[in-house]
Amino acid sequence: MRIRIVDAFTDRPFSGNPAGVLLLTGAHAFPDDTWLQNVALEVNHAETAFAHPLPEGAGADWALRWFTPATEVAMCGHATLATAHVLHTTGADEGQVRFATRSGVLVATPAADGSVTLDFPTAPLTRVDPPGGLAEALGTAPLTVLDTGPNVGDLLVEVADEKTVHGLAPDLKALAAHSERGVIATARAEDPVRGYDFVSRCFFPNVGIDEDPVTGSAHTALAPFWSERLCRAGLTGLQASPRSGRVRTELRGDRTLLTGRAVTVIEGDLLA
Repeated sequence: MRIRIVDAFTDRPFSGNPAGVLLLTGAHAFPDDTWLQNVALEVNHAETAFAHPLPEGAGADWALRWFTPATEVAMCGHATLATAHVLHTTGADEGQVRFATRSGVLVATPAADGSVTLDFPTAPLTRVDPPGGLAEALGTAPLTVLDTGPNVGDLLVEVADEKTVHGLAPDLKALAAHSERGVIATARAEDPVRGYDFVSRCFFPNVGIDEDPVTGSAHTALAPFWSERLCRAGLTGLQASPRSGRVRTELRGDRTLLTGRAVTVIEGDLLA
């Protein structure tokens, strides 16, 4: 079967967040979980997406699951974008696509400019007291700490400024004790003229990802946080990882729209 590596939330190769994508076009169910996990481990990117078509009347067009090299996850933005990109560029599906996932039905809508907009559930944010040891693990004092709810499973941590976000070098082993998946560190952009409103970095040691390059699911929490602060529904976030990428967000109550582009960089045959 064909396997592809797609860089998501970018319009150029070797940036954004790479995801493996396997379209199981002849299947009506997913293969054994052990096989799915082994493929994700072999691909060894933050997530590998597996999708198979659904029959008419199923309430969605494709079933979709995501695996890190270590575990299955409940929600993943960049691998969903990558899957939608593969569906559209290969002609396997055209127009709007509905994915049945562990997080409900997620919709991907392509635009004429090549971008794709994802419709995801907005993360419910709950302010919490900073856990003991968080500042030491992260390497900086948090200004605000919020729980992002079960779908995202992170702590959202506001830090002093953009420079602090760029300079973080956390103790990942210590950081793993503070949330289900990891920590989203964020700050307001120093100069919005650069084309983004806030910056973030995401550390997910509990699912085998030290630092995720660009995280769509994290932006379902970043969007409501910064939309309230900046008094705008539509924003652009820069994820300041070494690969870097931008996510356009639009808050619509209990749903968040995430828009970005993607590019296929590798295509080949999976023989196992």
